[in-house]
Amino acid sequence: MTKIHPVIMCGGSGTRLWPRSRKTMPKPFLPLVGDATLFEETLARCSDAGQFAAPTIVTGAAHLAHVEAQLSHEGARIVVEPEAKNTAAAIALAAALLPDDAVMLVCPSDHHIADVPAFRAAAQAAAALAREDRMVAFGITPTHPETGYGYILRDEELAGGFAVERFVEKPDLERASEFLAHGGYSWNGGIFAFRAGAFMAELARHRPALADAVRSAVAEGREDGARFHPAPEPFAQIVSESVDYAVMEETDRAAMVPVSMGWSDIGSWQSLRDARLADDGGNRVRGQADLVDCRNVLVDSDGPRVSVIGLEDVAVVVDGDEVLVTTMAGSQKVGNLTGAKNQ
Repeated sequence: MTKIHPVIMCGGSGTRLWPRSRKTMPKPFLPLVGDATLFEETLARCSDAGQFAAPTIVTGAAHLAHVEAQLSHEGARIVVEPEAKNTAAAIALAAALLPDDAVMLVCPSDHHIADVPAFRAAAQAAAALAREDRMVAFGITPTHPETGYGYILRDEELAGGFAVERFVEKPDLERASEFLAHGGYSWNGGIFAFRAGAFMAELARHRPALADAVRSAVAEGREDGARFHPAPEPFAQIVSESVDYAVMEETDRAAMVPVSMGWSDIGSWQSLRDARLADDGGNRVRGQADLVDCRNVLVDSDGPRVSVIGLEDVAVVVDGDEVLVTTMAGSQKVGNLTGAKNQ
């Protein structure tokens, strides 16, 4: 079996889970669900040496120390982006450094996946389609009408998956409910599989300037032990764009593999609450806390005792000298707070 090459994307601005997550220590590098950090969990999912090759980590200089402190995998390569240019460029850097026939499994470093065997089975199915030069997305089985994710509508059946009819932007609640009832829509979890050469060919077809700039940045780049530093001058010419817009929504080779694996992007305090184990009232507590007559409350304190009475669906977070109190409905707006924006 040809091994799959994990490409792990490490970054983040530390705003959505502020104040626990900060610009200097964003959520991939925090132990938010279990004892391991989300980055360490991602590495562990791709650690089966019979299935996976050594990973390629794509990160920026600001997070390099965190990556190296938590990376224990021998043979791993760290690509240090000169500046953040979104996911299309980050994936292209890894693709340009790998052999053309290498199958890449692109994984965000800040997701939680409860069912690792299901993830690995989906990775095998996606890799098989990628070897046929399909641009493959994981299609996460939706569990509720979520408005915070993009969606994928499946088309004709393929071996191990489906062709993609279209990608859909984040919907409002009414449309999300319609998608759930339809049964043919999946969440777009941002996990992809590509043959490296096929990805670069599709990128060159749809975004030739981006592909040329990445190839130049790699050709003129330099090795530094396990680190690879792309040349900053050509990389600076790249127009920032997500892989969804640059490739997935443009290609006629898009495919998806459906998977139910207990996935969460841990994109808000509500999604973090839902990923943690609950008591009989649905409450989740880390740190010192007293809860009376509460339901579905999240308390996360690194020191002071938090006391809550008679509340439902709220989060109380204490991190150093910062305190956040929000309803779960309002948790998507945490990044708009002054403290989160002005880090």
